[in-house]
Amino acid sequence: MKKETKILDNLKRKKSLKKYCALALAVIGTVAAAAGCSGSAAGEDDNTLVIFNYGDYIERETIQMFEEETGIEVKYEEYITPEDMYTKYQSGGINYDLICTSDYMIERMIRDGEAQVIDTSQMEYMDNMDQKYMDFCKAFDPENQYAIPYFFGTVGILYNEKMVDEEVDSWSVLWNEKYKNQIIMENSVRDAFIVPLKWKGHSINTTDRQALLEAQSLLMEQKPLLAAYLVDETKDAMISGDAALSVIYSGDAVVAIEENEDLTYVVPKEGTNIWFDCWMIPKTARHKEAAEKFIDFMNRPDVAMMNFDYIWYGTPNKAVYEELDEESQQDPTVFPDDETMSKCEVYRYLGEEMDSFYSRLWKELKAY
Repeated sequence: MKKETKILDNLKRKKSLKKYCALALAVIGTVAAAAGCSGSAAGEDDNTLVIFNYGDYIERETIQMFEEETGIEVKYEEYITPEDMYTKYQSGGINYDLICTSDYMIERMIRDGEAQVIDTSQMEYMDNMDQKYMDFCKAFDPENQYAIPYFFGTVGILYNEKMVDEEVDSWSVLWNEKYKNQIIMENSVRDAFIVPLKWKGHSINTTDRQALLEAQSLLMEQKPLLAAYLVDETKDAMISGDAALSVIYSGDAVVAIEENEDLTYVVPKEGTNIWFDCWMIPKTARHKEAAEKFIDFMNRPDVAMMNFDYIWYGTPNKAVYEELDEESQQDPTVFPDDETMSKCEVYRYLGEEMDSFYSRLWKELKAY
């Protein structure tokens, strides 16, 4: 992958400050929360709510609004990955009342006995949740008891119409030698493996080791065609025209398309992953009622719209969707249609044994 160095060098020169600001906010949030919540007494004040969320994943003004309207003080901490979150959570240093995290991690926490049932009976805005998205969440929360969706999105292909001279509707295009050194893959084990798995008709949650070995073989075959394995840098590379095709999260695709009108996002016909980030109340919560009030506040139409305008991922909130203009409602990058949704799968937590197997395959692939 000789082109990888060039792409990364270009991105270092062109990089916007957004990523670094988000990272700084996450670090600052961690330090501030740790200072305010350290020790086993963290969050014991009855008038305090301790929240743990992804970095730069909420309109901060909504937190201030909640504090002013309820009199509840919010201590807010941020993390980078679900694994980082769970490690910090398990350390026991802070008693978190409310966590926003990803579908598969919520399933793991439910299995581990680390999640509490959410009482929605007193929630005024629960009816705003679109049932079709609640049904998707049943894959990891079968009775919709432990998680309330916040945002969702898909993994697909972003391509430059001026650099790709054919219809893009299948994962197979990522093995086309015509685009050698112009293809970017996600630098994430599950997100990389869904590409060959779905292309060859397998579930993204398969535990069939032979299917996974075949997927690894296809990724090894593809590797000489790649410009790079990237994550956050992908959208910048696509915006600047350093690559023709990439595997990307739909939210990043929206940002890229706004910056470069030659870019188009597609969910391949074989299907893909649809992910959900949800609010959940951990076993450690000392202020469960306040956490439920905050979830309901997040579902209030004006608040949910503020967060949607800030983040621009798919919202499961019907009241927000109905207020959008027709163009936004019909944007398939943000709101995939029912046919596309029917071909999508939610990640499942596959257990520690499969985690280890995936890790081995990934290390072998990266070393190939």
